[in-house]
Amino acid sequence: MELLIFYPLAGFCVVLALGVVFNNSPAGSAISLIGMMLGLAGIFILQQAHFIAILQIIIYAGAIMVLFMFVIMLLNLKKGDDTGWISRDRNLLLSVLTGLLAVGILYKISDVIFTRKMDTPAILPDSFGTVANIGETLFTDFVLPFEVASILLLAAMVGAVVLAKTKLD
Repeated sequence: MELLIFYPLAGFCVVLALGVVFNNSPAGSAISLIGMMLGLAGIFILQQAHFIAILQIIIYAGAIMVLFMFVIMLLNLKKGDDTGWISRDRNLLLSVLTGLLAVGILYKISDVIFTRKMDTPAILPDSFGTVANIGETLFTDFVLPFEVASILLLAAMVGAVVLAKTKLD
């Protein structure tokens, strides 16, 4: 039953992630990213990680995306000039590599669907996704990446203020 919910939700996330990459408008890309993060929260809910799903919605789809939208609106990014696809050697290489990646992904999907039977999902411990377990892991095993991420967010906020101040002068 969970697979009937997971596959459409995963497809929704993939389509929105492609919308982030291929959208010409920065605001449209940010909106697609918000939708993708909400879909990811749904996948976390399917994995019984309710706390992580709520954090995904509040922190990433909420606060971080508000910051992104603020920077996009502050910089007043307009739709770029569409110069089109200029024939260059690099574009050919990128096209071939993208085609090979697509073939590999389709092969893996067909391999999973047609040749392997679906195994039973792993049984998770009762403490998976709880506040205590996440707090202990975050502040013991991952304290350095946590602090680096906070410094990067602080630098992004300072950069946005500096850009806004130079634009007002």
